[in-house]
Amino acid sequence: MTERVAILGAGGFIGNRAVELLTLGGRYEVRPVVRAAQSLALASRFALDGRIADGRDQVALEAAFDGCSAVIYAMAGDPQTIVAAIEPVYRAAAAAGVNRLIYLSSASVHGQSPAPGTAEQSPLSDRQPIEYNNAKVRAERLLMSLRQQGSVEVTILRPGIVYGPRSYWIGGFADELLAGEAYLVDGGAGVCNGIYVDNLIHAVTLALKTPTADGQAYLLGDDETYSWADLLRPVAGALGLSLDDLPQPQMERRAGLMARLKTIRQLRRVAKALPRPLKAALRAGMREVRPTPGEAASGPRRPVASLERSLLHRCTWKLPHDKAARELGYVPIIDFPEAQRRTLGWLEFAGYAVAR
Repeated sequence: MTERVAILGAGGFIGNRAVELLTLGGRYEVRPVVRAAQSLALASRFALDGRIADGRDQVALEAAFDGCSAVIYAMAGDPQTIVAAIEPVYRAAAAAGVNRLIYLSSASVHGQSPAPGTAEQSPLSDRQPIEYNNAKVRAERLLMSLRQQGSVEVTILRPGIVYGPRSYWIGGFADELLAGEAYLVDGGAGVCNGIYVDNLIHAVTLALKTPTADGQAYLLGDDETYSWADLLRPVAGALGLSLDDLPQPQMERRAGLMARLKTIRQLRRVAKALPRPLKAALRAGMREVRPTPGEAASGPRRPVASLERSLLHRCTWKLPHDKAARELGYVPIIDFPEAQRRTLGWLEFAGYAVAR
């Protein structure tokens, strides 16, 4: 008898690929679950029993999960939604008689630049500078708390940077390159804790059928150690561009410049109410904080590195997936060169002007 599996967030990058691979594999009867009907567009070519349900609507979710033995939770969202959807999803799964919930968390629960030695047992913090990380930590904690009280088994997967066809990390970088907005911090020399999307879905299928995975969390990644430059250089090359031509992003220097400009604006507002002698003294002070012509001219022309990318591009630790290998039998099915070949093939398919 074919096992029926619901995929929550089936319209997204990872969820849709899970729909494709599980359906084509023939072992599972797949039920895509999305928030809006248009999100079923890609899955519709398989003529599946798609359902519409918001991730925070327990009643709609219960109907969507009815008759399913497992749920793959691949739904994305903002930090608030990430946490808010956990309890409705779990309780709906319990009411529908689901046996196991596979929750796609993120390796970012350990931060974008984890300390050397970080692994699944490392303590998690929900006081990180990036709110997405905190939301994922809180979601994991809540889910495990619900598991202690409920009947639905829970397995947490923590993939790193998930790339491949339709990935934001690939298509988004290609768009930035073409718009002249792309950058790499320190040349992208930091470790990229990446995982090709098909390797992630392979790990999902292993978690579905491993009885001892209940209550466990697993880091997941590709076998190879590679840098951000290694991942993205072929994307630039495919577009006839080079990573060597990317500008150095603005970071602390721009932050200092913006702080000084803010001070100038504040001083000008104060000056309007002062007597003339004090205004003269204040103008002298404003000259001290005014940016130099070189700073003012060069500032807007250089991209500003986000905190997330600054941390990612400077990462020094390759997160291990030894636990997944040992307990799930996880071995990546696609190596890094083949993953890159497939990803670049998608760029041309998606309409990018790939250089020959």
